[in-house]
Amino acid sequence: MPFSTKSARKPSSARSRAPRRRDPGYFDYNLLAVIIILICFGLVMLYSASAYEAKNDPLINSDMYYFIRQAVFSAAAVAIALIISRIDYHFWIRLAPGIYILAMLLMAMVRFTPFGVTVNGARRWLKLGVQFQPAEIAKIAIILFMPYMILLMGKNLNSLKAVFWLLVFGGAQSFGAYFFTENLSTAIIIAGIVVGILFLAHPKTKEFIGLAIILAVIAVVALIVINNSMTTSSSFRMRRILAWLHPEENLSSDSYQVLQGLYAIGSGGLFGKGLGNSVQKLSIIPEAQNDMIFAIICEELGLFGAILLMLLFGYMLYRLFVIAQNAPDLYGTLIVSGIFIHISLQVILNIAVVLNVIPTTGVTLPFISYGGTSVIFIMIEMGIALNIARSIRNTEVAENRRFQQVFREG
Repeated sequence: MPFSTKSARKPSSARSRAPRRRDPGYFDYNLLAVIIILICFGLVMLYSASAYEAKNDPLINSDMYYFIRQAVFSAAAVAIALIISRIDYHFWIRLAPGIYILAMLLMAMVRFTPFGVTVNGARRWLKLGVQFQPAEIAKIAIILFMPYMILLMGKNLNSLKAVFWLLVFGGAQSFGAYFFTENLSTAIIIAGIVVGILFLAHPKTKEFIGLAIILAVIAVVALIVINNSMTTSSSFRMRRILAWLHPEENLSSDSYQVLQGLYAIGSGGLFGKGLGNSVQKLSIIPEAQNDMIFAIICEELGLFGAILLMLLFGYMLYRLFVIAQNAPDLYGTLIVSGIFIHISLQVILNIAVVLNVIPTTGVTLPFISYGGTSVIFIMIEMGIALNIARSIRNTEVAENRRFQQVFREG
């Protein structure tokens, strides 16, 4: 008997009772892919930058030491991010105030309790079974707490009182990072996140532009005064500024690491000396696997490798921008915007320090520099961003793309 379409057709009542297929969430595989590529690239460069010093360190005596530790932390971080990507991001609204307070308490414990740990002269770590930097939690806390406060204020955000309290709460977390952990670079990043989120949420922009101009003028005047009136200082931060203004005069002290990094960048040329062939990493640049790893990348892979890395970061930031643009509500948009600001600030500050554009700040390069705490907490942020991407409906993305196409054609 030939196949009949009529016999295969379901009755209308059966069709009406059939459950509708739920529109699946939009998962940003592009963001996940570029994150994994950055982590793998970072592991390769970390091994290249750290193998010599690790092998010749009598306490370590293993060229794979930093690589293995970072690989373990990175694998755990990816797993944590994938788990968090399954948790509805609205869950963090209720926890935002508690995380904010917890971050402040943990930073205070670094300064006022015996659990604080000093490494290389800096007391920034806390050891509670495992050793970590509470300042990294403060970044996540402010990314979650600022959108919470903005939603709480609602239409009152336009008032000076609301802006004042937002700056007070944001400034308190930034001050805590500086006062409790003596981490000025993290304090600057937190302050940048606060101002950036407030700028995006506030309906007026002229005030922020005016404030930025005033701060820039103050910074320029302060640098002129320091340059003309100071030659040395007991403050190591002031010495860093003087070393930045006069690097050749501080070649053997505060400017040594940065100048050696510049030599590495200059010797790399267009395509570099080849992977593993860096000379400056051979105990010339101290702890090259940390803040100065970008210089080793430039020396071994040249300008080509540096541009490739910046393109990867650029694409990751673009994916975060797409998620923020298509997030279903303001809370999701502001959270992803905070993550975007955090990553971009950290990348810009690290590369600017290596290029001697700004004074040394001690900012790591995300996903590339050595540091288990850093990669885990950044991946927690990425997990939240991936969950916000999951909440975007495919239909909404398609409509947005159609609108953009019509806008370009029109």
